[in-house]
Amino acid sequence: METELLVRAAQRGDAASLTVLFQAHYVGMRSVALQILGSGPDVDDVCQEAAITALTRIGQLRDPSAVRFWLHAIVRNLCRTRLREARPVPMDLTDLDLPLAVDDPVQRYADRDWVRHALTRLSPVLRPVTMLRYFAERNSYERIAGLCVIPVGTVRSRLSEARRQLSQILPSVRDERHDESAALTTLRRAEAAAILGGSPGAVRGRWAHGAVVCWPDGRRTTGLSSVSEALRRDVLPQRLVDVVAAPDVTVWETTSGTWLLHERGGQVRNVRLAVDV
Repeated sequence: METELLVRAAQRGDAASLTVLFQAHYVGMRSVALQILGSGPDVDDVCQEAAITALTRIGQLRDPSAVRFWLHAIVRNLCRTRLREARPVPMDLTDLDLPLAVDDPVQRYADRDWVRHALTRLSPVLRPVTMLRYFAERNSYERIAGLCVIPVGTVRSRLSEARRQLSQILPSVRDERHDESAALTTLRRAEAAAILGGSPGAVRGRWAHGAVVCWPDGRRTTGLSSVSEALRRDVLPQRLVDVVAAPDVTVWETTSGTWLLHERGGQVRNVRLAVDV
């Protein structure tokens, strides 16, 4: 019954319910993709595509109790399409524990799911600076300070405290399940791809009507529609490169800049963009 209520709520545009559904079924969806494609980057790509499909087609699901089979069917169809395309699969280096020229354990393991999971245990004030520093390519103290609207000295002190907290958090969460964190990142990536790709309709409910968007030139606009309009006019490429997500903050990295999104109550409330010059 709970699943049916979540599906009905998602069909009415409640993005939080869709997030819960996706997280609940993410492990099964990824397992289907692994069985068909084997390990490799295509598995995560298919899960992202499935999230976009689910976002746009949830209204077509007639039987809410069949949501699991519906999601798995989406994944299977996308996998078969991948196989028909017969694309070459790049070598998977994720299992190679290559040494890095850093002593910071957070930096050394920043690409591992358990570190991303640990971010959810940090205090909210520390999350944005930590995500930007360890998961973004453009991660200078100056850029982080601009995105978070704090002095560079505050960035340094918050990162120091974050490292202290993570040194205690990481050992305790290493053996926990990280599925919810991975599912949230996949769903947020799908949302970013929809918006930057010019198809924001399916995720409109995720943005508060009065969401404040702060642009690099000092302008402030309101709502997702202002972002869509700006992207249509903007000559800068905004192709999505990576997404890092926590329950209340998301980072988008694109080919031309970094987006920092803060949310409250399941909706995006504040957005700040920094671009390369």
